[in-house]
Amino acid sequence: MAFDQDTVRRTAHLARIALPQAEIPAVADQLERIMGLVEELRAIETTDVPIMAHPLDLDQPLRPDTVVHQDQREVLMASAPAAEHGLFLVPKVIE
Repeated sequence: MAFDQDTVRRTAHLARIALPQAEIPAVADQLERIMGLVEELRAIETTDVPIMAHPLDLDQPLRPDTVVHQDQREVLMASAPAAEHGLFLVPKVIE
């Protein structure tokens, strides 16, 4: 995928990233190299590689499933600027 300056500018806008004009060519080059690495990874044959959740074969230590914190709703809700029926009230952000 080619990353021209306009594509980088649009992508930065969509991602809400403030990208100075002087940095756009360098970012385009970096994105080109990243996509090149992705293409190299796609070319690797992985058909016989088993699916794994973690690269190391480690056991996950589990803790006992016990309640450690009692209900603190009233204490936590007391510091809320606005609350109703045990819920935090927040300003409307979507029309």
